[in-house]
Amino acid sequence: MTRRTAIVTGSTSGIGLGIARAFAAANHNVVINGFGDADEIEQLRAGLAAEDGVEVIYDNADLSQPDAVGRLVAHATKQFGQVDVLVNNAGIQYVAPVDEFPPERWDLILQINLSAAFHAIRHVVPGMRARGFGRIVNIASAHALVASPFKSAYVTAKHGIAGLTKTVALEVAEHGVTVNAVCPGYVMTPLVQKQIPEQAKARGISEEAVVRDVLLAAQPTHRFVTVEEVAALTLFLAGDTAGSITGAIIPIDGGWTAH
Repeated sequence: MTRRTAIVTGSTSGIGLGIARAFAAANHNVVINGFGDADEIEQLRAGLAAEDGVEVIYDNADLSQPDAVGRLVAHATKQFGQVDVLVNNAGIQYVAPVDEFPPERWDLILQINLSAAFHAIRHVVPGMRARGFGRIVNIASAHALVASPFKSAYVTAKHGIAGLTKTVALEVAEHGVTVNAVCPGYVMTPLVQKQIPEQAKARGISEEAVVRDVLLAAQPTHRFVTVEEVAALTLFLAGDTAGSITGAIIPIDGGWTAH
């Protein structure tokens, strides 16, 4: 089989990096994207390529800019000829009561967490449809299914991702292209680590209480979901044997949304 190419947005750390590692280990060429120290990102890119014997390129597209999303897809297509898998993972968070929520934060969260996925999808779908194969996996959140206080923009964006996933899945269902959303519960990533003090401030409790009584209290397993678990599910959905799974909003949340 010809080696497939996967774009993974927001993949210089956290869940996205775990997904990029999984795809490289499964013999995919990988396009990583995200912000960070240039030297560290280059070491990461080179390490992934050398460890798994695949091609890995980096694109620094600012996903809040629609034109940059288009250039990211064009870069991948020019380098590898086509994009077989798109993983929309990039996301940011901000925690505050709705009446104190900065409008500029609202706009930025929707741009990166929702609109960037739309723009990436619209650029990859024509090629996938023409070739009769494509896999789009949107990394949503348990917050695509349920809400939590103080996260109005994030919850809105993730609910939007669920709707976008279902809609595009119906549009491309007859063309060998699947579109699904993976909905992790709390994973101990830099994004979650950052919001612990924000949650503590918003709720007037300690950081320890946030972890115990807010984050893990929502998950009946009382443990964080691992990056590796999310990456494995994403990789499965991108494979041939998942061809009949499309339009699915799949929780991987330790039972959170079973309540």
